[in-house]
Amino acid sequence: MSAKNDQEQPNLGNVVETPLGEALSERYLSYALSTIMSRSLPDVRDGLKPVHRRLMHAMREQKLTAKSSHKKSARVVGYVMGQYHPHGDMAIYDALVRLAQDFSVRYPLVDGQGNFGNIDGDNAAAMRYTESRLTEVAEALLHDIDKGAIDFRPTYDGAGEEPTVLPARFPNLLANGAVGIAVGMATSVPPHNVGEICDALKHLIDTPQASIEKLVSFIQGPDFPTGGVLVESLGSIIQSYKTGKGGFRLRARWEVEQLKGGSYQIIITEIPYQVQKSKLIERIADLILSKKVHLLANVQDESSEDIRIVLEPKNRNVQPEVLMEQLFKLSDLETRASLNMNVLDGKNIPRVMNLREVLQAFLDHRHDVLVRCSNYRLEEIIRRLEILDGYLIAHLNIDEVIKIIREEDKPKPVMMARWDLTDLQAESILNMRLRSLRKLEEFEIKKEHTELSEEKSGLESLLADESLRWSHIKDEVKDIKKNFGPKSPGGGRRTIFGQIPDNIDISAESLIEKEPVTILCSQKGWIRSLKGHVSDTSDVKHKEGDEAKFELQAHTTDKLVIACDNGRFYTLGIDKLPGGRGYGEPVRLMFEMENDAQIIQLFIANLDKEANMRRLVASNAGRGFVVHDKDIVAQTKNGRQVMTFATGSKLQSCAPVQGDGVAVIGDNRRLLVFKLDEIPELTKGKGVILQRYQSGGLADIKTFSFEQGLQWEIGAKTRTETDLRLWFGKRAQSGRLPPSGFPRTNKFNNN
Repeated sequence: MSAKNDQEQPNLGNVVETPLGEALSERYLSYALSTIMSRSLPDVRDGLKPVHRRLMHAMREQKLTAKSSHKKSARVVGYVMGQYHPHGDMAIYDALVRLAQDFSVRYPLVDGQGNFGNIDGDNAAAMRYTESRLTEVAEALLHDIDKGAIDFRPTYDGAGEEPTVLPARFPNLLANGAVGIAVGMATSVPPHNVGEICDALKHLIDTPQASIEKLVSFIQGPDFPTGGVLVESLGSIIQSYKTGKGGFRLRARWEVEQLKGGSYQIIITEIPYQVQKSKLIERIADLILSKKVHLLANVQDESSEDIRIVLEPKNRNVQPEVLMEQLFKLSDLETRASLNMNVLDGKNIPRVMNLREVLQAFLDHRHDVLVRCSNYRLEEIIRRLEILDGYLIAHLNIDEVIKIIREEDKPKPVMMARWDLTDLQAESILNMRLRSLRKLEEFEIKKEHTELSEEKSGLESLLADESLRWSHIKDEVKDIKKNFGPKSPGGGRRTIFGQIPDNIDISAESLIEKEPVTILCSQKGWIRSLKGHVSDTSDVKHKEGDEAKFELQAHTTDKLVIACDNGRFYTLGIDKLPGGRGYGEPVRLMFEMENDAQIIQLFIANLDKEANMRRLVASNAGRGFVVHDKDIVAQTKNGRQVMTFATGSKLQSCAPVQGDGVAVIGDNRRLLVFKLDEIPELTKGKGVILQRYQSGGLADIKTFSFEQGLQWEIGAKTRTETDLRLWFGKRAQSGRLPPSGFPRTNKFNNN
């Protein structure tokens, strides 16, 4: 029974048991290497991935040069897929399309005819509708490919050969950039200006150990096909190129267009690289609808061949810089172009290279191509000279050659023995046409022999002298700059350099439209704002039993500060106040305010650094100090405790500092005048004693200028006292009775 079962078991061949983890690891590694080497990472020498390289080679084989007529893209895609690239046709066509888009590639490698997509993000037409051919840049990449410049390898089916790398007479990696994602690694190289690259290459040839800082003086930064403004510090750019990793801050290019009546509109003429214009405009429109951009009224696309996006501000008072800073923050009008020069080096090893290493790798590749092409050409010349030597022997002995050919059954060995010819020479003589036996041909042979001998001597000198080779490469670099550099069509720098943006305030307050308002606060603490600066508010109605107390003119962009007698200050944006309809809202409901706290003053905080606004806060106990507006403004609903008191005391005054003197009068009708600099500047606290009292407390306090004198109001009149010697003293003294006629209310002002 056992033997029978053994006979029925299938033959599984050589089965090797392997742990699942080990098998998965081995296969995943193979997949990762395949992705890195054959799909995602470009070669540092020609800057191409395999699919791009195969496209270039296939189009050359189909003779689709820059001077030939265009052919259907489907023809190219089918040829590449059948001969070299066993993947989907759309993957190949998408790669071809990108190489033809002048908004995706700085120096297009494919000259497309038909709809190849646009910057709005619309797709290209199907491959059966579009036509393509190589550009002059692509031909520079393929230059000398048939002269032994590079190695070939078998194609996927072994039926043909494909190049492992292109000769690359053009610095394609830096010029056109590359983007790819592999397994566990990625690459992102932005495009650069080829004229700047050539300048850096020439300097590196002369100075092989050139510093990154010096190379950056030539290659100042990326040069994107869609232009834009690069706003990145020089130190950051140098660090990125030094490590091979970093990023560049790129902004849209814009200008202000003045309109009639003093209004204006903002015109965007260039957008950041790889940003789709239609999605960008859609995003800005969404920001307007969601009211995240308060200063922008409308956005319109007036683009034709050139980009023209029109931004209409809400009014002419909107600052263009503030509006654009907000849009830079909230939309793709500002992007960050990453730099990750993770590429395959000359040995097909993926690694991150810095700027000097990338440039040197290109030069080393060109040196290798030059040596290989020179050796290839030298071998051709030696072979041709050998043949020409045989031709000369045949012409000198033409009659005998003809006789041997006519009479001998095997003329080749006879001729080789007769004139000591090589096999190649004898075979070449036998293959000569009769017309080549003319006397004139002998002259042409000698002329060609002389020219080839001179070329041979030059090549031997070139191969023997490294300095000559580098001089030759330097001339090649000069030709690249001449053909594709700044003086060629479209070769100038497109991305300009802008100043690093200042820290413009784009907080919520800065985005509020500035409009005049009048703030009203009633006796019972109901507050509201009226549109405009209202001069007469006598007809404004209040709740029954309530009446007006405070009136203040301001703008919607201002900060309102509410001072309470408990020494706590509350801050509110004026745009947050209720409108003029109705009676307003109670202030205490807007904040976490104590029930017994009473409002003693409303004022607009002056946070201008140059103004340096200060206020003199004083309690009814006769203590006080000077505080800046910036130390009064609160960020929370429970306000800021600026002044503290003993039990039973409260805040009496919070007046702006105006002058160099202080006048304080108590309930006991004693007036004291002293210098302002005797009062310290604090951010919070009890303060110092301003005036001493045996009974009562502080009635009123005022700052003034000694030069102009102390003023107070008597009814509708204002009195000024310049001789203050009787009342002048030191802080914390008691003072003397005020001048005759001073108000019995012990107040400097009537209100």
